[in-house]
Amino acid sequence: MNQYRNGQISHWMTQAGDSLPIFPQFRGGLATADLVVVGGGLTGLWTAYYAKKSDSSLNVVVLEAENVGYGASGRNGGWLSALTPGNRKKFASAPGSSRESAVRFQRAMQETVDEVLDICRLEKIDADQHKGGNLTVATTMAGWARLQSRRHTDLQYGLDEGEVQLLSRDLARARINIDGTCGALFYPQVARIDPAKLVHELAAVVAKMGVTVYEHSKVETVEPGRVKTKLGQLSADRVAICTEGYSGPIVGSRKIIPINSSMIVTKPLSDTDWQQIGWNGLECLNDAAHTFIYAQRTDDGRIAIGGRGAPYRYASDVGGAGETPPQTVGLLLGRLRTFFPGITFEADHAWSGVLGVTRDWCASIHYDPWSGISSAMGYAGHGVTATNLAARTLVDLMSETKSELTTLPWVGYDSGKWEPEPIRWLGVHAMYRLFGVADRWEESLGSHKTSLLARVGSRLAGLHE
Repeated sequence: MNQYRNGQISHWMTQAGDSLPIFPQFRGGLATADLVVVGGGLTGLWTAYYAKKSDSSLNVVVLEAENVGYGASGRNGGWLSALTPGNRKKFASAPGSSRESAVRFQRAMQETVDEVLDICRLEKIDADQHKGGNLTVATTMAGWARLQSRRHTDLQYGLDEGEVQLLSRDLARARINIDGTCGALFYPQVARIDPAKLVHELAAVVAKMGVTVYEHSKVETVEPGRVKTKLGQLSADRVAICTEGYSGPIVGSRKIIPINSSMIVTKPLSDTDWQQIGWNGLECLNDAAHTFIYAQRTDDGRIAIGGRGAPYRYASDVGGAGETPPQTVGLLLGRLRTFFPGITFEADHAWSGVLGVTRDWCASIHYDPWSGISSAMGYAGHGVTATNLAARTLVDLMSETKSELTTLPWVGYDSGKWEPEPIRWLGVHAMYRLFGVADRWEESLGSHKTSLLARVGSRLAGLHE
């Protein structure tokens, strides 16, 4: 039986090993700062970075409850993509917004991919970044119909034909030789990264800039002008809450919930295996199934692949260091074996993490000038790029600078609240069960249309555009 490492945050984090930066615990008693950033993930670190860039004299402090990158920033699939963190149709119809606003949001996400890559070059951050694009493959005719419809919607929201390309079966398989491919979409403006390398090297950069970073310094409460931890408190003119799926205890448990996503990384594949698979462009890969996967070919010749597994833990439990059930590992290995028959895949490491999800799956940014408290959250799995855009927006808002970023439709956006337990648990699990049944229905019948069950689930969740 295949033995694999399970939990321990992620493969990315364990690979970093002794190269991880280590920061002290906050034991300040009473201290002051110009800006306190709550959360040592990508949103928090990018916020610290751009705050210091805008004013090098600022006293900026980052408080992280565990280790830098402990949350989604160190566990994600490693996609630097332009996927909008939310439903563009909902952003377009928000009060004071318009389709033009949603188009500007999509364009900002496209530009942010290059912003991150440019900063990596400027700051000499090596995160195994490679801009190979994203291939979204359909392995059913219903999925192929959805991709064609998605492309039409993408064009309506500001992408041009070169930015979302419709590929035939043969062109798709020439990139990645997935069995049963019907066709694919290709998005060139996507890069693969090692997320732990990105977050840790960014932490090292901000520390050199003069930002004070504390680990194992969990924030208990945020109040106007004050942040409290167990071992002391900080007075600050500005506070930025950047805790994503862990935000519930600070912002309110029904504003955002942690949805679970699980990953595995395979043992390295042989040259013969890679000759069969292809994947020479190092594209990020996902599929058109309702219970979709996301994957990348890693720098050391493995496949890292993720999917939902058990989607939600009762009462918004965040799952600690991410131990993953064997059945979820089996499902992900099974998807690889379906894609690439005849190749032996063995898991080397399995882990889970949580992504922050609002009631309608749309991210939001808020700033209250009276209290000085701001927040960014709800990326719903599209956060590697969105964290950078959110951080730049937060810095403009906190400095009361009017800019193109501060007029984007996620600023001040209200997603409403999640239902209380146990309705919330039942609803999330019912939605994912509908999607799973819909996938099996479409596959077994060879359907050319999306299952009614999936359409119902999508509308209930607010995912339909």
